Amino acid sequence: MIVMGRIVGPFGVKGWVKLKTFTDSPEILADQAGWWVGRDGDWREVASVQTQRNGATLLARFEGCDSPEAALAYRGFEVGLPRESLPPPGEDELYLADLIGLLVVNTDGELLGALAGMFSNGAHEVMRVVDGDAERLVPFIDQFVRRVDVDAKRILVEWGKDW
Repeated sequence: MIVMGRIVGPFGVKGWVKLKTFTDSPEILADQAGWWVGRDGDWREVASVQTQRNGATLLARFEGCDSPEAALAYRGFEVGLPRESLPPPGEDELYLADLIGLLVVNTDGELLGALAGMFSNGAHEVMRVVDGDAERLVPFIDQFVRRVDVDAKRILVEWGKDW
C-alpha cells in the first residue's frame, strides 16, 4: 500500500473529510473509485462518493459518511492506494515509497543506515535514516543526494557519519 495522505478531520456538516495529501498529483486520488484507509497497517477499502480540491487540501466524502460525527471517526487515518493502481513513474521519476529500506551510504563508503521514512519540511523532502539506535535526517536534495540506485538498493549521499 502506498500512503497518499492523511485525513486531518471533518469538513462541513455533510460528512466530508479533509485530507492532507503527500503527493504532487492529488488527481491520482480523485480519479480512484475507492480508497483504502487505515492505521498501523490495518487497511480497509471505502467507496469515495465525491472529491474536490480546497486550496492545498483535498476534500472527500465516503459512502455512508453523512455527518460531521461520522467524518470525525476518520481523523488520523492514512489514505493509501495499492501500488499496482498507480500510474508508472515517468522518466527520471520515482515513488518515494519505493526507496524505503534502501541502504544509505556516504561518498566515503560508510554505511549510514537504512531509509526508514520520508517527510516534507515544507521546503523539500527529508530522509529518515536509521542505524540501530542512531537516526539521521538527511535532506533529499541534489546538494546531498548523489545517486539513487533502486536496483542496487542504495542511495549515495554527501553526508558525514558524524553530522
